[in-house]
Amino acid sequence: MILFVECVIACAVFTLIILPSLYKEPIKHIMSYPKEIRERVENLPQYKDVVQAEEKRHLSIKLIAVLIFAIVLAVVAYFSGAKNFTSAYFHVFILFFVVNIYDMIVLDIVFFCHSKKTRIPGTEDMDKEYRNPWHHIRGAFIGTIIGTVVALLSGGIVYIISLFR
Repeated sequence: MILFVECVIACAVFTLIILPSLYKEPIKHIMSYPKEIRERVENLPQYKDVVQAEEKRHLSIKLIAVLIFAIVLAVVAYFSGAKNFTSAYFHVFILFFVVNIYDMIVLDIVFFCHSKKTRIPGTEDMDKEYRNPWHHIRGAFIGTIIGTVVALLSGGIVYIISLFR
């Protein structure tokens, strides 16, 4: 039951982090857009410098986020009763996986694919590309791999903590 509540809270927090930012400044999320849309945006003169800056920031942010998620989720798992590597790994993986699937279905396929607020000016005519769910399904697969890494790191953190208690 604790894991279920944590999943609901994590999905709500994730939504509050992503959706307002996406609706306010969709260009800040350009690296999460389908390839065809990114290519169009890169060719629009008003975004040339913005896209290059976002590309540089994107990998750094992802790596930092993996480390932060690993630490935070290790703490969450530990205080939820996961006191060894295996239980922490599965706790964190399930939590991450649920948020990842929620992101794919609700935020990406429902909101992103069908909301005019996510359209970057200059790409409004690319309705087919915006509505295509395959980019988001592929992204969820990659997210699952990232979730595995986060869960491994979190499990390792819990294991190290368990050595000192």
